[in-house]
Amino acid sequence: MDKIDRMRAFALVAKNTSFTTAAQRMGRSARLVSKYVADLENALGVQLLNRTTRSVSLTDAGATYLTLCEPLLDGFDELEDRVRNEQASLRGAIHISAPTGFGAVRLVPSLATFAEAHPHVELDLRFSDQRASIVEEGLDLAIRIGPMRDSSLKIRQLGRMPLVVCASPAYLERAGRPSDPQALTTHECILDGNMAEPTVWRFDIGGREETVHVNGRFRMNAPAASARLAAQGAAIARCPAYTIAEALTSGELVELFSEHRISPYVIAALFPQNRRLTTRVRALIEHLANDPELCPDDKR
Repeated sequence: MDKIDRMRAFALVAKNTSFTTAAQRMGRSARLVSKYVADLENALGVQLLNRTTRSVSLTDAGATYLTLCEPLLDGFDELEDRVRNEQASLRGAIHISAPTGFGAVRLVPSLATFAEAHPHVELDLRFSDQRASIVEEGLDLAIRIGPMRDSSLKIRQLGRMPLVVCASPAYLERAGRPSDPQALTTHECILDGNMAEPTVWRFDIGGREETVHVNGRFRMNAPAASARLAAQGAAIARCPAYTIAEALTSGELVELFSEHRISPYVIAALFPQNRRLTTRVRALIEHLANDPELCPDDKR
């Protein structure tokens, strides 16, 4: 029995917590997949999975084995890709995590272009505003916006995301247009609950970063909701550029202090350091890094 098949069966069961799902992905019966895993455990002399009638979970030995065998499986896939000249015709699945808003607005169109160029690639995109664990969730790639603190992952910067201060024409007519960033202290502002200091807004003034302390009755942790509230004329918002691009174009919102924009957010692709990237994942990263529409607001 092929050891690669045993390892692949175990990895798929572990990542999907299901023999049935693993069998479907391998194109084998659940009974055969169960035999593969049992034979692997017998060969190693350790139990890799805890099994009950309702669930499957990793033992400590299984978690260690999964961490070590996944790079080997990736390397084997890469070897087959190269032998079959897959560079010209990529195939296989790519599992991606991305923030909900940015993923829907900016990432999906870029992935559609990539998918059109590579019809044999399957794209599994998982939206979440929580930081996914790439290794534990069996992801190939995670797109993230913000500070990149995870030293266990490799990072490929794709661009930067500026923060845009904006208000509706109705609000500016009612409350007046602030003449400079410091004038925001007298206006109703929407506070971003995701920020460590939601009442502190930063601006580039004369090449130097300066802070303005703002206040307001509204506090939100979703940029799209802040943009919608600002469009209703309730207050001034500060949002990532992608959330308000259409509203700025339509005139629903007006940008304030465009000359003082700052871009504190890095947009990056993250992937495990110890995993050899398959050709299809490398190709997708290059595609994203070179897509001018992914981060059109980035003044690189």
